Amino acid sequence: MSPLRQACDEYLVLRRALGFKLKRHGRLLPDLVAYLDAAGETTVITRLALAWATQPVGHPEECAVRLSIARGFARYLRTLDGRAEVPPADLLPRCRRRPPPHLYTDQEIAALLAATETLRFPLGRATYRTLLGLLVVSGMRIGEAIWLDRSDVDFESGCVTVRGGKPGAPRELPLHPSALRALAEYAQLRDRHWPEPKSPAFFLSTAGTRLFYENVYKTFRGLIAEAGLGPFPDGRRPRIHDTRHTYAVRTLTGFYRSGRDVPAMMPRLSNYLGHAAPAWTFWYLQATPELLRLAAERLEHAGRQS
Repeated sequence: MSPLRQACDEYLVLRRALGFKLKRHGRLLPDLVAYLDAAGETTVITRLALAWATQPVGHPEECAVRLSIARGFARYLRTLDGRAEVPPADLLPRCRRRPPPHLYTDQEIAALLAATETLRFPLGRATYRTLLGLLVVSGMRIGEAIWLDRSDVDFESGCVTVRGGKPGAPRELPLHPSALRALAEYAQLRDRHWPEPKSPAFFLSTAGTRLFYENVYKTFRGLIAEAGLGPFPDGRRPRIHDTRHTYAVRTLTGFYRSGRDVPAMMPRLSNYLGHAAPAWTFWYLQATPELLRLAAERLEHAGRQS
């Protein structure tokens, strides 16, 4: 192991000990180190960090993110090696353009779930069908679903306890009986395949272990292709995180349809999604024709009442 790679590993361990997950850092920084090693450098050089960050990776925003990650490592490295160069913060502009989320239709959700039947193993088919179904009906983050343990699913109370969300505190999500039935059926099949699993995870891989995000992401991309969803004209594909946007928009639309007091219900939706405040929930809302129509009708009715 090169000294630069050792410093990279120590940097990641230190930052994670402070509470940072650093999933992207864990993928990108070893790649940066390999790039510098291949160039014969033993420390971070601005010229090479910029060249590494601007390799063809997609949207220009990603290049700025990569350079920012390199800057953080370079600042740490400079405390150990005075030769390390910290790239200037304004070397690459960040446009911060929000990619528009894809709101899944009922037909697309059905096609995505049907695509799980193309997976090789019965347990894998059941795992991904149930996992995706849970994301659709609960709005959970994929990481939260992956980290569910068996003890977090209480079939008697009808609730799932989510731990490790962004605000930090656990939260209970009541589920519809149909969702609980699907989880129970999956649990029975899972236990037949792995009566003594290697992990307490609720969702198991075919190896009896907890799912890895990278494998879930790769499988999801394959399911999207199998279901014939995307790519769109601008090159985007539906994301797994878009199930969360879809849930938020559908729930808000349901508030309007049922005549609920929407401002009063927003904190409840925010709590269900695991947000510290309703302001974070608005990021997940997207103007759809139906939602705009319902809001306009509500506004017009309020005007007539005043």
